[in-house]
Amino acid sequence: MSKSNKITEAALLTSAYIILLLISVYIPLIGTFTFFALPIPFIMYTAKYNWQPALMMFIAAGLLSFIFATLFSLPMTLLMAIGGIMIGTAIYEKKSAYETWARGAVGFVVGLIGVFLIIQFLFNINIYDEIDTVFAEMMNIMQTTSDQLGMGDELNEQLEPIAEQMDLLKDLIPASMAIISILMAFVAQWLSYKILNRIDRRSLYFPSFTSFNLPVSLIWLYFIALLLSFFVTDTESGIYIVVMNVVTLSMLLLMIQGFSFIFFYAEHKKLSKAIPIVIVIVTFLIPGIFFLLIRILGIIDLGYSLKKRIANKRT
Repeated sequence: MSKSNKITEAALLTSAYIILLLISVYIPLIGTFTFFALPIPFIMYTAKYNWQPALMMFIAAGLLSFIFATLFSLPMTLLMAIGGIMIGTAIYEKKSAYETWARGAVGFVVGLIGVFLIIQFLFNINIYDEIDTVFAEMMNIMQTTSDQLGMGDELNEQLEPIAEQMDLLKDLIPASMAIISILMAFVAQWLSYKILNRIDRRSLYFPSFTSFNLPVSLIWLYFIALLLSFFVTDTESGIYIVVMNVVTLSMLLLMIQGFSFIFFYAEHKKLSKAIPIVIVIVTFLIPGIFFLLIRILGIIDLGYSLKKRIANKRT
Protein backbone atom coordinates (compact mmCIF):
# COMPACT_ATOMS: atom_id res chain seq x y z
CA MET A 1 0.00 0.00 0.00
CA SER A 2 1.57 3.30 -1.12
CA LYS A 3 2.17 6.18 1.24
CA SER A 4 -0.13 8.43 -0.81
CA ASN A 5 -3.02 6.00 -0.35
CA LYS A 6 -2.45 6.01 3.41
CA ILE A 7 -2.52 9.81 3.47
CA THR A 8 -5.63 9.94 1.26
CA GLU A 9 -7.53 7.48 3.46
CA ALA A 10 -6.41 9.32 6.59
CA ALA A 11 -7.70 12.60 5.13
CA LEU A 12 -11.06 11.06 4.15
CA LEU A 13 -11.59 9.37 7.50
CA THR A 14 -10.50 12.47 9.42
CA SER A 15 -13.03 14.51 7.42
CA ALA A 16 -15.69 11.93 8.25
CA TYR A 17 -14.79 12.23 11.93
CA ILE A 18 -15.02 16.05 11.86
CA ILE A 19 -18.45 15.88 10.19
CA LEU A 20 -19.70 13.43 12.84
CA LEU A 21 -18.20 15.62 15.56
CA LEU A 22 -19.93 18.78 14.25
CA ILE A 23 -23.25 16.95 14.11
CA SER A 24 -22.74 15.65 17.66
CA VAL A 25 -21.88 19.13 18.98
CA TYR A 26 -24.34 21.33 17.10
CA ILE A 27 -27.33 19.04 16.41
CA PRO A 28 -28.05 17.37 19.76
CA LEU A 29 -31.05 15.31 18.60
CA ILE A 30 -29.12 13.57 15.81
CA GLY A 31 -25.87 13.91 17.74
CA THR A 32 -27.09 11.39 20.30
CA PHE A 33 -26.71 8.71 17.63
CA THR A 34 -23.63 10.06 15.83
CA PHE A 35 -21.78 10.26 19.17
CA PHE A 36 -21.41 6.46 19.23
CA ALA A 37 -20.07 6.50 15.66
CA LEU A 38 -17.23 8.93 16.44
CA PRO A 39 -14.59 6.22 17.15
CA ILE A 40 -15.34 4.40 13.87
CA PRO A 41 -13.02 6.45 11.58
CA PHE A 42 -10.12 5.75 13.96
CA ILE A 43 -11.06 2.06 14.16
CA MET A 44 -11.24 1.68 10.39
CA TYR A 45 -7.89 3.35 9.77
CA THR A 46 -6.08 1.54 12.59
CA ALA A 47 -7.57 -1.83 11.62
CA LYS A 48 -5.94 -1.41 8.21
CA TYR A 49 -2.62 0.28 9.01
CA ASN A 50 -1.99 -0.35 12.75
CA TRP A 51 -1.63 2.25 15.47
CA GLN A 52 1.48 4.18 14.38
CA PRO A 53 -0.06 5.88 11.31
CA ALA A 54 -3.29 6.35 13.30
CA LEU A 55 -1.45 8.64 15.73
CA MET A 56 -0.94 11.16 12.92
CA MET A 57 -4.63 10.95 12.11
CA PHE A 58 -5.38 11.60 15.78
CA ILE A 59 -3.20 14.73 15.79
CA ALA A 60 -4.86 16.00 12.60
CA ALA A 61 -8.33 15.33 13.99
CA GLY A 62 -7.44 17.18 17.18
CA LEU A 63 -6.26 20.26 15.30
CA LEU A 64 -9.27 20.30 12.97
CA SER A 65 -11.74 19.77 15.82
CA PHE A 66 -10.23 22.80 17.58
CA ILE A 67 -10.52 24.90 14.41
CA PHE A 68 -13.99 23.88 13.22
CA ALA A 69 -15.73 22.86 16.43
CA THR A 70 -15.04 24.20 19.92
CA LEU A 71 -12.27 24.02 22.47
CA PHE A 72 -14.41 21.59 24.46
CA SER A 73 -14.35 19.17 21.50
CA LEU A 74 -10.66 18.42 22.15
CA PRO A 75 -11.38 16.14 25.14
CA MET A 76 -14.00 14.31 23.05
CA THR A 77 -11.47 13.75 20.26
CA LEU A 78 -8.98 12.40 22.80
CA LEU A 79 -11.59 9.97 24.14
CA MET A 80 -12.72 8.72 20.74
CA ALA A 81 -9.21 8.45 19.32
CA ILE A 82 -7.77 6.39 22.19
CA GLY A 83 -10.75 4.04 22.33
CA GLY A 84 -10.92 3.72 18.55
CA ILE A 85 -7.19 3.09 18.12
CA MET A 86 -7.23 0.41 20.83
CA ILE A 87 -10.10 -1.42 19.10
CA GLY A 88 -8.54 -0.95 15.67
CA THR A 89 -5.17 -2.28 16.83
CA ALA A 90 -6.82 -5.42 18.22
CA ILE A 91 -8.62 -5.96 14.89
CA TYR A 92 -5.34 -5.42 13.01
CA GLU A 93 -3.68 -8.05 15.22
CA LYS A 94 -6.62 -10.41 14.63
CA LYS A 95 -7.54 -10.68 18.30
CA SER A 96 -10.78 -12.37 19.36
CA ALA A 97 -13.94 -10.28 19.59
CA TYR A 98 -14.04 -10.35 23.39
CA GLU A 99 -10.34 -9.48 23.73
CA THR A 100 -10.90 -6.62 21.28
CA TRP A 101 -13.83 -5.49 23.42
CA ALA A 102 -11.67 -5.60 26.56
CA ARG A 103 -8.93 -3.56 24.91
CA GLY A 104 -11.47 -1.03 23.68
CA ALA A 105 -12.95 -0.70 27.17
CA VAL A 106 -9.49 -0.05 28.60
CA GLY A 107 -8.89 2.53 25.88
CA PHE A 108 -12.08 4.39 26.67
CA VAL A 109 -11.30 4.29 30.40
CA VAL A 110 -7.90 5.87 29.69
CA GLY A 111 -9.62 8.39 27.42
CA LEU A 112 -12.17 9.30 30.09
CA ILE A 113 -9.41 9.78 32.65
CA GLY A 114 -7.69 12.07 30.15
CA VAL A 115 -10.94 14.00 29.66
CA PHE A 116 -11.30 14.46 33.43
CA LEU A 117 -7.72 15.70 33.71
CA ILE A 118 -8.17 18.15 30.82
CA ILE A 119 -11.43 19.47 32.27
CA GLN A 120 -9.79 19.79 35.68
CA PHE A 121 -6.51 21.47 34.74
CA LEU A 122 -7.12 23.10 31.35
CA PHE A 123 -10.66 24.35 31.88
CA ASN A 124 -10.37 24.62 35.68
CA ILE A 125 -13.61 22.71 36.24
CA ASN A 126 -13.84 20.29 39.15
CA ILE A 127 -16.43 17.61 38.35
CA TYR A 128 -16.98 16.71 42.01
CA ASP A 129 -17.51 20.36 42.97
CA GLU A 130 -19.93 20.81 40.08
CA ILE A 131 -21.95 17.78 41.22
CA ASP A 132 -22.03 19.15 44.77
CA THR A 133 -23.18 22.55 43.50
CA VAL A 134 -25.98 21.12 41.36
CA PHE A 135 -27.16 18.85 44.16
CA ALA A 136 -27.07 21.68 46.73
CA GLU A 137 -29.18 23.85 44.42
CA MET A 138 -31.71 21.04 43.98
CA MET A 139 -31.92 20.49 47.72
CA ASN A 140 -32.40 24.22 48.37
CA ILE A 141 -35.21 24.43 45.83
CA MET A 142 -36.95 21.41 47.34
CA GLN A 143 -36.57 22.74 50.90
CA THR A 144 -37.84 26.20 49.93
CA THR A 145 -40.86 24.70 48.20
CA SER A 146 -41.61 22.41 51.14
CA ASP A 147 -41.36 25.30 53.62
CA GLN A 148 -43.85 27.28 51.57
CA LEU A 149 -46.22 24.30 51.62
CA GLY A 150 -45.67 23.71 55.34
CA MET A 151 -43.97 20.34 54.83
CA GLY A 152 -40.44 21.28 55.95
CA ASP A 153 -39.91 18.73 58.74
CA GLU A 154 -41.37 15.81 56.80
CA LEU A 155 -39.31 16.57 53.72
CA ASN A 156 -36.07 16.99 55.67
CA GLU A 157 -36.43 13.42 56.95
CA GLN A 158 -36.97 12.18 53.41
CA LEU A 159 -34.04 14.17 52.01
CA GLU A 160 -31.44 12.69 54.39
CA PRO A 161 -31.28 9.25 52.70
CA ILE A 162 -31.34 10.96 49.29
CA ALA A 163 -28.29 13.03 50.30
CA GLU A 164 -26.48 9.87 51.39
CA GLN A 165 -27.27 8.21 48.06
CA MET A 166 -25.94 11.22 46.17
CA ASP A 167 -22.68 11.08 48.10
CA LEU A 168 -22.41 7.37 47.25
CA LEU A 169 -23.11 8.04 43.58
CA LYS A 170 -20.35 10.63 43.54
CA ASP A 171 -17.93 8.09 44.99
CA LEU A 172 -18.93 5.62 42.27
CA ILE A 173 -17.80 7.87 39.42
CA PRO A 174 -14.80 5.59 38.67
CA ALA A 175 -17.07 2.53 38.37
CA SER A 176 -19.47 4.57 36.25
CA MET A 177 -16.57 5.48 33.96
CA ALA A 178 -15.73 1.79 33.57
CA ILE A 179 -19.35 0.88 32.80
CA ILE A 180 -19.65 3.69 30.25
CA SER A 181 -16.37 2.57 28.66
CA ILE A 182 -17.57 -1.03 28.38
CA LEU A 183 -20.80 0.09 26.67
CA MET A 184 -19.04 2.55 24.34
CA ALA A 185 -16.47 -0.08 23.32
CA PHE A 186 -19.18 -2.62 22.56
CA VAL A 187 -21.27 -0.25 20.42
CA ALA A 188 -18.25 1.14 18.55
CA GLN A 189 -16.84 -2.35 17.92
CA TRP A 190 -20.19 -3.74 16.77
CA LEU A 191 -20.75 -0.86 14.35
CA SER A 192 -17.21 -1.05 13.00
CA TYR A 193 -17.57 -4.80 12.44
CA LYS A 194 -20.65 -4.13 10.29
CA ILE A 195 -18.87 -1.45 8.26
CA LEU A 196 -15.59 -3.35 7.82
CA ASN A 197 -17.46 -6.51 6.78
CA ARG A 198 -19.28 -4.58 4.07
CA ILE A 199 -16.41 -2.41 2.83
CA ASP A 200 -13.38 -4.71 3.22
CA ARG A 201 -15.24 -8.02 2.83
CA ARG A 202 -14.09 -9.18 6.26
CA SER A 203 -15.80 -11.70 8.49
CA LEU A 204 -15.78 -10.00 11.88
CA TYR A 205 -18.46 -10.86 14.40
CA PHE A 206 -19.15 -11.32 18.09
CA PRO A 207 -19.45 -14.98 19.15
CA SER A 208 -22.79 -16.00 20.56
CA PHE A 209 -23.54 -14.41 23.93
CA THR A 210 -24.06 -17.95 25.20
CA SER A 211 -20.28 -18.54 25.03
CA PHE A 212 -19.44 -15.43 27.06
CA ASN A 213 -17.15 -16.29 30.00
CA LEU A 214 -15.28 -14.03 32.39
CA PRO A 215 -12.10 -15.04 34.28
CA VAL A 216 -12.81 -17.16 37.37
CA SER A 217 -10.58 -14.78 39.35
CA LEU A 218 -13.41 -12.24 39.17
CA ILE A 219 -15.27 -14.23 41.83
CA TRP A 220 -12.36 -13.87 44.27
CA LEU A 221 -12.03 -10.19 43.45
CA TYR A 222 -15.73 -9.71 44.15
CA PHE A 223 -15.74 -11.58 47.46
CA ILE A 224 -12.56 -9.90 48.72
CA ALA A 225 -13.94 -6.45 47.87
CA LEU A 226 -17.31 -7.36 49.41
CA LEU A 227 -15.61 -8.54 52.60
CA LEU A 228 -13.53 -5.36 52.80
CA SER A 229 -16.67 -3.25 52.40
CA PHE A 230 -17.87 -4.49 55.81
CA PHE A 231 -14.70 -3.28 57.52
CA VAL A 232 -13.84 -0.10 55.59
CA THR A 233 -16.47 2.31 56.89
CA ASP A 234 -14.75 5.68 56.50
CA THR A 235 -16.61 7.11 53.50
CA GLU A 236 -13.99 9.84 53.04
CA SER A 237 -11.06 7.45 52.65
CA GLY A 238 -9.57 6.50 49.31
CA ILE A 239 -9.71 2.79 50.20
CA TYR A 240 -13.47 3.02 50.70
CA ILE A 241 -13.96 4.58 47.25
CA VAL A 242 -11.77 1.92 45.60
CA VAL A 243 -13.58 -0.93 47.39
CA MET A 244 -17.05 0.36 46.52
CA ASN A 245 -16.09 0.83 42.88
CA VAL A 246 -14.63 -2.67 42.65
CA VAL A 247 -17.76 -4.15 44.25
CA THR A 248 -20.07 -2.24 41.90
CA LEU A 249 -18.16 -3.12 38.74
CA SER A 250 -17.69 -6.79 39.64
CA MET A 251 -21.40 -7.07 40.50
CA LEU A 252 -22.26 -5.77 37.04
CA LEU A 253 -19.87 -8.19 35.31
CA LEU A 254 -21.23 -11.15 37.29
CA MET A 255 -24.75 -10.16 36.27
CA ILE A 256 -23.68 -10.19 32.61
CA GLN A 257 -22.26 -13.68 33.21
CA GLY A 258 -25.58 -14.72 34.76
CA PHE A 259 -27.54 -13.41 31.77
CA SER A 260 -25.16 -15.30 29.47
CA PHE A 261 -25.99 -18.55 31.29
CA ILE A 262 -29.73 -17.89 30.95
CA PHE A 263 -29.35 -17.44 27.17
CA PHE A 264 -27.16 -20.57 27.03
CA TYR A 265 -29.67 -22.66 28.97
CA ALA A 266 -32.58 -21.47 26.83
CA GLU A 267 -30.64 -22.43 23.68
CA HIS A 268 -29.58 -25.75 25.19
CA LYS A 269 -33.17 -26.67 26.04
CA LYS A 270 -34.42 -25.29 22.70
CA LEU A 271 -36.68 -22.81 24.47
CA SER A 272 -38.16 -19.76 22.79
CA LYS A 273 -35.64 -16.91 22.34
CA ALA A 274 -38.24 -14.61 23.87
CA ILE A 275 -37.90 -16.27 27.29
CA PRO A 276 -34.38 -15.03 28.19
CA ILE A 277 -35.21 -11.61 26.73
CA VAL A 278 -38.29 -11.37 28.97
CA ILE A 279 -36.16 -12.40 31.96
CA VAL A 280 -33.70 -9.59 31.23
CA ILE A 281 -36.53 -7.04 30.95
CA VAL A 282 -38.20 -8.23 34.16
CA THR A 283 -34.84 -8.13 35.98
CA PHE A 284 -34.43 -4.43 35.24
CA LEU A 285 -38.07 -3.66 35.99
CA ILE A 286 -37.84 -5.38 39.39
CA PRO A 287 -34.12 -4.97 40.16
CA GLY A 288 -33.96 -5.79 43.89
CA ILE A 289 -34.21 -9.57 44.26
CA PHE A 290 -33.64 -10.30 40.57
CA PHE A 291 -30.28 -8.51 40.49
CA LEU A 292 -29.16 -10.70 43.40
CA LEU A 293 -30.42 -13.93 41.80
CA ILE A 294 -28.79 -13.20 38.43
CA ARG A 295 -25.53 -12.31 40.18
CA ILE A 296 -25.57 -15.58 42.16
CA LEU A 297 -26.26 -17.45 38.94
CA GLY A 298 -23.23 -15.78 37.35
CA ILE A 299 -21.06 -16.80 40.31
CA ILE A 300 -22.23 -20.43 40.10
CA ASP A 301 -21.70 -20.50 36.34
CA LEU A 302 -18.12 -19.23 36.66
CA GLY A 303 -17.18 -21.16 39.78
CA TYR A 304 -18.49 -24.55 38.64
CA SER A 305 -18.11 -24.17 34.85
CA LEU A 306 -21.85 -24.77 34.66
CA LYS A 307 -22.13 -24.25 30.89
CA LYS A 308 -19.37 -26.77 30.19
CA ARG A 309 -20.91 -29.32 32.55
CA ILE A 310 -24.32 -29.04 30.91
CA ALA A 311 -22.82 -29.15 27.41
CA ASN A 312 -20.76 -32.27 28.29
CA LYS A 313 -23.84 -34.04 29.65
CA ARG A 314 -25.51 -33.49 26.30
CA THR A 315 -22.71 -35.23 24.50
